[in-house]
Amino acid sequence: METTLIARTADTQPLSADTLPLSDTQPLSYVDALKHDAPVKSIAPSTSLIGMDDIWKTYVMGSEKVHALRGVSFNVKKGDYLAIIGPSGSGKSTLMNLIGCLDTPSKGQYWLNGKLVSKMDDDELARIRNKEVGFVFQTFNLLARASALHNVELPLIYAGISASERHERAEQALVAVELADRMHHRPNELSGGQRQRVAIARALVNNPSILLADEPTGALDTTTSAEIMGLFERLHANGNTIILVTHEHDIAERAHRVISIRDGQIEKDHRIK
Repeated sequence: METTLIARTADTQPLSADTLPLSDTQPLSYVDALKHDAPVKSIAPSTSLIGMDDIWKTYVMGSEKVHALRGVSFNVKKGDYLAIIGPSGSGKSTLMNLIGCLDTPSKGQYWLNGKLVSKMDDDELARIRNKEVGFVFQTFNLLARASALHNVELPLIYAGISASERHERAEQALVAVELADRMHHRPNELSGGQRQRVAIARALVNNPSILLADEPTGALDTTTSAEIMGLFERLHANGNTIILVTHEHDIAERAHRVISIRDGQIEKDHRIK
């Protein structure tokens, strides 16, 4: 997957982004996104869990400017199940990076759980990522030499949670994704679907405000994809707010609301369930 990231580690893969040149603010890799922990300024809450108002993202190509996002505005309520769909280069990955606080808009306001994150500095954004957003990636991003249990514990380690509490919460998250009997297995001992379940458990372990999934079935076969989408449906039924980014219409239609992106703008926003 193409990268617009500063850092890599041996066992993690960075988040995808649209095929555009880098701006002066660059998204971070998954592990780097977890490592920072700083106080977050309290801002007056908005009425929605997510509120985006006139969001622009502009990249510089020599003397020219490319607008990856052009005046995007939408809200997401707590408990929503939203799919963002669009072709390659549409701006959907750029939008996902902004939702996940991996990047900042060039213009506009982004509110997440009552906090104006579009105006935050790097340390504040890092804390928001770790506390508010659970990431699920197409390529799983698991530490190859660590067990499923330790992979799920990773966000809690960066959050400073005690070892005993980390262990308990990680076990509960793996039980929630139906992997209680595989928690001591390493990634190379798991199937693709089981690896994605570990990644989903890791995303859930911090009780985030939103579960943000980037092409979560892209590396899976049809049968396993259906199983993972079934898991997302059960997680949503249990009260989780889910946003998934995909280019596959059949996957998007499993959500309850679909936003279609084209040329950096919202082409259609409709509720299907």
